[in-house]
Amino acid sequence: MARPVRIANFSGAMGDKFSAFEEAVHGDPVDVVIGDSMAEITMSMVVAGFHGNREARREFYSEFFLRQLRPQLAAIAEKGLKVVTNAGIYHPAGMAEVIRRDVAERGLDLSVAYVTGDDLTDSAKTLVAEGQLSHVDTGAPLEVDPGELLAVNAYLGGWGIKTALDEGADIVITGRVADASLVTGPAAWWHGWDRGELDKIAGATAAAHIIECGPQATGGNFAGFTSLAANTLPGFPIAEVAGDGAVVITKRAADGGAVTVDTVTAQLMYEIQGPRYLNPDVTWHTDAVQLAQEGPDRVRVTGARGSAPSETTKVGVNFQRGFRGAMWLFPTGPDVPEKIEVLKAQADRARQDHPVEELHFFACGQPVPDPRDQWQATVALQVAVAAPAAKTVTGFLAQFSSYGLGSIPGFYLDLTRMYSLTAQPRIDYWPGLVRQADLAHRVHLGDGRVLDIAPPPGTAPFTGQPETPVSTADPASFGATSSVPFGQVVYARTGDKGANANLGVWARNKDAWPWLAAFLTAERLRDLLGCPEEVVIERYEQPRLHGISFVLRDYFPPSGSANLALDQIGKSLGEFLRARHVDVPATLLTA
Repeated sequence: MARPVRIANFSGAMGDKFSAFEEAVHGDPVDVVIGDSMAEITMSMVVAGFHGNREARREFYSEFFLRQLRPQLAAIAEKGLKVVTNAGIYHPAGMAEVIRRDVAERGLDLSVAYVTGDDLTDSAKTLVAEGQLSHVDTGAPLEVDPGELLAVNAYLGGWGIKTALDEGADIVITGRVADASLVTGPAAWWHGWDRGELDKIAGATAAAHIIECGPQATGGNFAGFTSLAANTLPGFPIAEVAGDGAVVITKRAADGGAVTVDTVTAQLMYEIQGPRYLNPDVTWHTDAVQLAQEGPDRVRVTGARGSAPSETTKVGVNFQRGFRGAMWLFPTGPDVPEKIEVLKAQADRARQDHPVEELHFFACGQPVPDPRDQWQATVALQVAVAAPAAKTVTGFLAQFSSYGLGSIPGFYLDLTRMYSLTAQPRIDYWPGLVRQADLAHRVHLGDGRVLDIAPPPGTAPFTGQPETPVSTADPASFGATSSVPFGQVVYARTGDKGANANLGVWARNKDAWPWLAAFLTAERLRDLLGCPEEVVIERYEQPRLHGISFVLRDYFPPSGSANLALDQIGKSLGEFLRARHVDVPATLLTA
């Protein structure tokens, strides 16, 4: 059996730490460096730039990645590294052509391949007309004129990447692929896996899920960050994927952060759909994974199980839903609630002349008693609006801000934005499903050959998440309690998938798991978060991780990219939960 392949991440989204690519190439020895440029919220921002010129999409790829890559091309050739990234975004062929030219100008021996088949924008009209595009959660058809769509991209599996590497490619450029494909493809290539070795592919999928967001696996965005000595700038992770699908997560020795069972758990509990995680190449059983700290900054991930992949794959649909705008104000000192009421009344008056469809106020915090400086007496207040027409949004912001001299005492705006109170495109993200058999998944090799990638064999319809164990214990049976912040006994991490929030909560100490399973019901979570009744909360226990995964359906209506909430994709929802006071057994507080 070949040694484990060492796969280093250098990007969790376009615009991630620029030096991370150089550090991955020149740091501790690795075999493959991978980077994700296509985070869904990031792509919505990119697509917003196409609203005035939809054809611009056809020429768009990540110039940011090219600036990272060019200075390292000689080192990549010298070290024999493989580079795999979806930085081709909407034009992988164009990016591959530029890289090939750069390689030739430097006289290097590097082969560049690219993967296509994800871009369904031009065929969307046919897909909609034939009923081949359905919503991932509801099965409902897309109710948007296909001519209004800005980008439609399917999530491809990893076998195109594997095939490119099999054929000798050194650099593989893709458009939209499933997040895990950037790891499953190289792992399957290195170990020579076939498509039926589902447990092994599931292990690589788990590895991918852990490292795909870069430093989030090494202490970034980690609720327990105060326990890490080097928490200023965590390094980027490395996955060592063995031939049997077992994985070790680690990092470069010189980098900050840490790799612990909890930093890895945070990623395993993050943005999963439940105990069955759908991927184009495998259905990963997330509830089978086990973690063990095998040394400093080394966590072993074992027990991964996989079953047949679904016959469908996800497709991301971006379209414009009118325009949006926002402004910041800062009521200060006494009578803040009354000041906000005046501002709301003024906003209502501006709305009469400029009838925005949505108007939201987000007041952040409250003044401290006897403040020691002005900022302790200040509340940050965002006013967010949306309307079908840009002139309605711009007109509202202009009129509302014009009331300043007749407004509350101490009225002021964020002057860095005062002269840019303009409407921005409001981009919606609609997650759908399309049959894998309908995709033209292809690999374009450096010698001109084009290879078709067949859909995975033995697919099966997805029939829904299985029920998971539900504790029958009475929380009161755990003894006397004290009211403390929930975060004293749990960690949490949240993310988004379409309009849904994903919240993972796990016990900081395994002794607290039986109580947590009994205590944190779906309804108790609803009460703690103040969730409206229309939000459906799904609850899945993950006993091996001592945690619970929650899916909060339609928490971000209409989607993560188009809602007007201040925390637009719920990144701090878990920290809000940890700040709530709950009754915790005293025995757990002394453990």
